[in-house]
Amino acid sequence: MIGVHRRGERKPIKSMRYLILSDIHANKTALETALDAAKGRWDRAVCLGDLVGYGPDPNEVIARVQQLEAVTIRGNHDKAIGGVMEGDDFNPIAQFAVQWSREKLTAENQRYLSALPRGPKALDGFTFVHGALHDEDEYVFSPALAVDGLVNAPTPVIFFGHTHLQGGFSFRDDNVMVLHTTPTMGRSSLVLPIESGTTYLLNPGSIGQPRDGDPRAAFAIFDTDSRAVEYWRVPYDIADVQARMVAAGLPEPLILRLTFGR
Repeated sequence: MIGVHRRGERKPIKSMRYLILSDIHANKTALETALDAAKGRWDRAVCLGDLVGYGPDPNEVIARVQQLEAVTIRGNHDKAIGGVMEGDDFNPIAQFAVQWSREKLTAENQRYLSALPRGPKALDGFTFVHGALHDEDEYVFSPALAVDGLVNAPTPVIFFGHTHLQGGFSFRDDNVMVLHTTPTMGRSSLVLPIESGTTYLLNPGSIGQPRDGDPRAAFAIFDTDSRAVEYWRVPYDIADVQARMVAAGLPEPLILRLTFGR
């Protein structure tokens, strides 16, 4: 691999703890449970997109994220439901959820979604994007897909979402490493120290629609003082969400997959 010139690490303006949320997907129960677990542990919230889609609570989730005053960028479902794009490349189940969500959204919330900025966005020495650094809609599943973002990273730490897989990648001495950061069952959190001279591409996981085989809601907290990212998983009342989805007439596969985190 081609050698990379290391940039100097810019010190954050002041010490902050950032709550990193992604892929909430209109699941207010998972979001509220995550916020309860994180209470008192963060100073400012960041949302990596996909507030809506799949779940039964689009208006409630948008309202809650606005209450948090989260720095928020758009995801592909936000674009489709907000009318920025059609979503023709979505699978039939996702297209059904898009149409259902459009019909449920208030006009004000549709305007909110359509106005969300695209990533990447820089904040206090780190960067965040919904998908890949060069394409907000691209999925970053593997080291081969991560290497471009790591080599061209504008900051030592980049947060991304979209895949619904908690974890990430690191780059040091021309080597890309896969980071397994999901807390095991029975543990709520796992800490990843941020090392000088290493570049990180980190996924906090999905709040409302995990797909890594762990149904617990996922998020992360980045402490700029201790230079550490704390990955979290918290169980929530999945049956409550599924009951609302059934009542709303949402597709059965979307309902069942919450049980298994797939």
